[in-house]
Amino acid sequence: MENNEKNNIIGYCTGETSMMKVSFVSKKPITVGEYVYLEYNNQIIIGMIESLFRGTKSLDEEILNPDAIEKILTINGDIDEYIRGNITILGDEDNLEIPKTPAKPGTEVKKAGKEILKKVFEKENAIRIGTLVSEPEVPLKLDVNKMVSRHLAILAMTGAGKSNATSIIIDRLLEVNGSILIFDMHGEYEKTKFTNGESHIIEPLINPRDLSIHEYKKLSKIGENATNQERYLREAYDFADEKIKEGECTDFITTMRHEIKNLIDNAESDDSNMKKYIDAMYQVDFKLDDLRKKYGKILESTDVCDIVSNIEPGKVNIINLSSVDEIGTDIIVHHTLKNVLNRRKLVLNGKEEKKSKRLDFPLFCIIEEAHMLVSQKLPTKSKSIIGQIAREGRKFGVGLCLISQSPKSLDVDALSQINNRIILRLVEPGDQKHVQKSSENLSEDLLKQLPSLNIGEAIVLGQMTKIPTMVKIDKFEGKTVGEDLDILSLWKKSKEEKEEKIKRDLAQMDEFL
Repeated sequence: MENNEKNNIIGYCTGETSMMKVSFVSKKPITVGEYVYLEYNNQIIIGMIESLFRGTKSLDEEILNPDAIEKILTINGDIDEYIRGNITILGDEDNLEIPKTPAKPGTEVKKAGKEILKKVFEKENAIRIGTLVSEPEVPLKLDVNKMVSRHLAILAMTGAGKSNATSIIIDRLLEVNGSILIFDMHGEYEKTKFTNGESHIIEPLINPRDLSIHEYKKLSKIGENATNQERYLREAYDFADEKIKEGECTDFITTMRHEIKNLIDNAESDDSNMKKYIDAMYQVDFKLDDLRKKYGKILESTDVCDIVSNIEPGKVNIINLSSVDEIGTDIIVHHTLKNVLNRRKLVLNGKEEKKSKRLDFPLFCIIEEAHMLVSQKLPTKSKSIIGQIAREGRKFGVGLCLISQSPKSLDVDALSQINNRIILRLVEPGDQKHVQKSSENLSEDLLKQLPSLNIGEAIVLGQMTKIPTMVKIDKFEGKTVGEDLDILSLWKKSKEEKEEKIKRDLAQMDEFL
């Protein structure tokens, strides 16, 4: 029980109360996000202040004359004022179960001190990410099992602390031997030094035999209605696949082009009916040539070991996609995640003959710039497999973390399958409403707090934390991912280097003369 209980009283319940909501009045300064408790029915019930209003009876809304207000202030000096607010009931202090009856009007509302809050937020099998905004001495820990199996979304506007939050989570997961795969869209994580574990860089290479015809169509930009082009692409694909099996070549795309050229050479060019088919063959050859130029490094050889086989347990495995365009990125992410899910399914199936293909450890897959791949509007290849993992990944030990600075661009159905949220500052109303639409436990009052969050502050929701929480996320001690450039220093350095070069050039001219 708290000491000095009388000093802990911040107000009293007023008006009608319910099992979930309580209104109260207070004369003490308090803030949104603070935790309080009420004692009734032999229980201690925890709540969180979600909205506050300030008022005074001396200056009610009927006084519309500024001169009258000035006169009242001159006579009375300090105006007698009150604070009115709303509390969301979170549950009892032991199990956070919602009470069966509402509090009586007049029930004391007391500030929850660190002793009560530590008991509420204490978790086993959890990682720390920061401290409560309202009580800096109380750490917030996230349940790792719930976070990975029920997935996570980290959402924020640019510059709100999204990269720091991601780095903290990765670092703390490494501390508990976490196995992580991150799709690094800008090549930033590759440069990050984590304090609790090692990074393992994986080249974004795919065995060209492993791609489907539909993936080749997308990479080579063959339209859905280009049936003749698809037909000859399929013939070339089957021919190259057979040659690889026979051990006659390792360059899949070049072998496909050879077959297309054979088809052109053997076509009856003087037959007017063949003209459109020959044109389709030339189009396929041109597009395969363009594909090689764009994605030759990704589809380098059939001897390439696939990405999933390169994943190492207990490390953060980083795929640097900074040099790959959006279409190539989409194919790599789709292909890799599909492989991850299938290999985890083999573990549960337990087939001995498939043992070498299994992924023997659970994996937490982090997708930066998720709005590019799980788009509300664009029909990406990745969207289907990400949605599938969001729905059934927990059964196979495949977790997702979607990171985005444009939440309104994320597919609402996929986002609604992500149970946990870390939401940093969001100002744009469209982003706010989109996030609320896909979040069952983001109330209107909490939504209103998003624009006023400071850098590094976040609202945390979901099964990974017992109750909705406003948290100050710890500062990542390694090299921060996505940190802002020191523009002034870089300009100064550039000027100094230019001046130094001029001095060297002048010195060399003097020696020559």
